[in-house]
Amino acid sequence: MSTIESSKDNAEVNDPAARPQPSLLRRLLVDRPEMMIILALVIIAGFFVAVRPDAFLSGINIRNMSIEAGMMMFLAVGMTYVIITAGIDLSVGSLLVLSGVCAVLVMRMIGIDHPAAPWVGLLVALGCGTLWGLLNGFFVAVTRLSPLIVTLASMGIALGIARLLSGGVDITGVPRSVVNTIGIGRVMGIPVIFLIATAFAVLAGVILHRTRFGLHTFAIGSNPQAAERAGIKVRRHLVMVYAISGFCAGLAGYITLSRFASTTIAGHSMDNLRAITAVVLGGASLFGGVGTMFGTSVGVLIPVVLASGLVIVGLPSFWQEVAVGIVLLAAVLVDQWRRSSRSR
Repeated sequence: MSTIESSKDNAEVNDPAARPQPSLLRRLLVDRPEMMIILALVIIAGFFVAVRPDAFLSGINIRNMSIEAGMMMFLAVGMTYVIITAGIDLSVGSLLVLSGVCAVLVMRMIGIDHPAAPWVGLLVALGCGTLWGLLNGFFVAVTRLSPLIVTLASMGIALGIARLLSGGVDITGVPRSVVNTIGIGRVMGIPVIFLIATAFAVLAGVILHRTRFGLHTFAIGSNPQAAERAGIKVRRHLVMVYAISGFCAGLAGYITLSRFASTTIAGHSMDNLRAITAVVLGGASLFGGVGTMFGTSVGVLIPVVLASGLVIVGLPSFWQEVAVGIVLLAAVLVDQWRRSSRSR
């Protein structure tokens, strides 16, 4: 081959215009994963609408789905920060339970009719969640233990403590003002829980995408060594990220109390997987450095719509767990494919 031909071939290889353009499907999956999730959500919802339009589109079902999505959003927001740093937090479901138990016990001690009880309960729930998150962050960032191992261990410890404090049974004693205002409250027909969750997600999204803290979060997830060399205090930042996840779990615990007027110790075994599923479905990578709060907000709706639809068509409740597991596996496979496509 002549020198001129060789140079021509090299120019074609290096010229972006000469390379084959990726398909529309690939561009959507790699560059705009949230668009594919919206499409998947429309397809899933469309299926249940076609099967049971009277039940799926009923006002009470839409209201219940919005409440469930709102309650899951709090956990998913915290999980988004953690996953972007290439971490994982399996303890959020148990921490939700523990925060709720601590809050309701303190409110009962004060007296559920005391005007300060709701606010003290909220502070206890948030404090419990944040402190537990700080412990998770300490063991992950300072001792360099695997986030999977740390949060798996703390998941069991938190749930065990919650059962010890409650005697293994659900505790009632939530002030009626909390239940009426948050749990069953509505503004123009929209559940208050959903409105709070939406505002919370918007605030978390602004912090993630428009502040130095958020930029540092992405930098650590992309390359922690480079972030350290750039002057970012990686260990301290990781501790703060896990504290945020704990704070979100504590808030979710308080919201759950308002929804059910009691603790729900046995009802959150799958919450961690649902939160992870929502975040990964929304385009975040389990390898870190990628994710959006908008994508998480859309991803939250998939497990909620699936669970509601399966109940409406008459399938047993355990099929919800099967569905969440399948969706999580599919999301991880798509994440792997998306990652390999970006590296090409």
